[in-house]
Amino acid sequence: MKSFFRILRYISAYRSQLILNIFFNILSVVFSLFSLLMVIPFLEVLFSRVEPIVNKPVFHLSAANLRDMFNYYVGQIKLDYGEMAALLFICSLVLITSLLKNLFAFLALYVMETARGGVARDLRNQLYRKILELPLSYFSKEKKGDIMARMSNDVQQIEGSMLRIVEVVFKEPFTILIYLATLFIMHGRLTLMILLLLPVAGLIIGRLGRNLKNASQKSQSKLGQLLAMIEETLSGQRIIKAFHAADYFDQRFKQANQSYFKLARSMERQTKLASPLSEFLGTLVVVIVLYFGSRLVLQHHATLDPEVFIGFIVIFSQIINPAKAISNAWFFIQKGAASVERLEHILDADNKINEEDHPISISKFSDCIQYHEVGFTYDKQAVLQNIRLTIPKGKVYALVGQSGSGKSTLADLLPRFYDTGRGKITIDGKDIKSLKLADLRGLMGIVTQESILFNDTVFNNIAFGNPDADKNKVQEAARIAGAHDFILQLQEGYQTMIGDRGNRLSGGERQRLTIARAVLKDPQILILDEATSSLDTESEYLVQEALQRLMKNRTSIVIAHRLSTIQHADQILVMKSGNIIEQGTHTELMQLNGEYSRMVVLQAF
Repeated sequence: MKSFFRILRYISAYRSQLILNIFFNILSVVFSLFSLLMVIPFLEVLFSRVEPIVNKPVFHLSAANLRDMFNYYVGQIKLDYGEMAALLFICSLVLITSLLKNLFAFLALYVMETARGGVARDLRNQLYRKILELPLSYFSKEKKGDIMARMSNDVQQIEGSMLRIVEVVFKEPFTILIYLATLFIMHGRLTLMILLLLPVAGLIIGRLGRNLKNASQKSQSKLGQLLAMIEETLSGQRIIKAFHAADYFDQRFKQANQSYFKLARSMERQTKLASPLSEFLGTLVVVIVLYFGSRLVLQHHATLDPEVFIGFIVIFSQIINPAKAISNAWFFIQKGAASVERLEHILDADNKINEEDHPISISKFSDCIQYHEVGFTYDKQAVLQNIRLTIPKGKVYALVGQSGSGKSTLADLLPRFYDTGRGKITIDGKDIKSLKLADLRGLMGIVTQESILFNDTVFNNIAFGNPDADKNKVQEAARIAGAHDFILQLQEGYQTMIGDRGNRLSGGERQRLTIARAVLKDPQILILDEATSSLDTESEYLVQEALQRLMKNRTSIVIAHRLSTIQHADQILVMKSGNIIEQGTHTELMQLNGEYSRMVVLQAF
């Protein structure tokens, strides 16, 4: 039930649609009941079982009075125009009430479409915003394919459950209550029997619903694994083909797909069981009511008129569909509840990178960056240990060392992609945790080893994050980055679409676009994370030239494997096992004849 109320929470934002839906459903049920009650006077007229009422009854609100008033008017028509006219009058009322019933039923569905689609839209918006806000550490633990499955399939599952949830909460119970109240008025003992039998059927169906929820959770999780495999296959095509691993990936996917098939099949079989099971249980109840009701009609001192009993059965038969709808809806609600739990795994994820209640605004960097006894642990493993470092404004500091020594982590702590576990980082004496996050990151430009580009035009990729950038500024940034000439040679120049991740460009061209993007931002602090390590010699030379122009008069943190690219840095920091073990200029470190000198000799060799 907890998950059920979670789904209701999302619908509550559309109260006006819910109120209209309830109102139209009430009218639909009322007119449906009137059309069914017409069976009784129809049979009475048809078999002439009731004498016409000559004197018009005095009106007062009661079931007996309403029946007498109706019989009076039908009797007058019968006396004035004959029995066929009376039957035609009753048939006309049935037709009109049926038309109104279906009209209001349509209007109830019509207004709910806004809520149903709106909930799905709101969920996708919340999920997408949450993904933009979550720290990088979250995505290192989660599979992208599973996140995509939650944003697509799970949202669709909830959207499909919306209408059934509204029915099971606001429509069908009200329908059943009105019909049961009418049946109580017609015959109390038979109705009590129905009230005893229906809960038994509900318990059986509820047990199946609980099993379905567990199956749905496993099925959606397995689907997420399948999507993750597809995403890995699409991004790793080159390696899969180069290592002849197609058969291995094919077999792995088939196994996962077979597992998903079995789970989905089991879930759908349980879902399909809902309708025939509820129908059989409903038929069983009807048969029991028919048997005992017939005894009341046929016994020597009959306590139930035949036409009333037939009307009773007709109205009771209409309870079967709402009861069946509730049972079917319960199955879909369980599937929706499983999806809600999967979505809330993302929505409730702890965003560890938070601002203080009253963060400090910062617009410029004027003195220095300092690391004060900074430590960082990831998955209980120490990545950085007691880092003490001061980076003055305008200086170039290079980080070198083996993979896993903590270079990238040290740089990632500055824009708060991660937060320090111990110690603090300050800019101009202010703890970065006390600064507005947007202002802090606004000071920085980042160029990474992987050229992160988007399936958009060259212009929009350079102007990324600067929607007001004009053509001249974008072109000037491209010139500084050494990208302007090759851009002009593209088919549509700056308006050329560069494809998914910029795959229509070479590695060097992609990297120069990312540099142009950083140039346009004009950052005061620059972080270069192995920006040339994946390039060929000629591309590296062109990109290195662009980087030198970009770093001019800027405070720069450069992470490099190719030591030749950082020999002119103001300070070179050699890292090992999360510690800074050497620090100095290239000349000083070579004279020290330590770790840095050994690395230079190995690369030269």
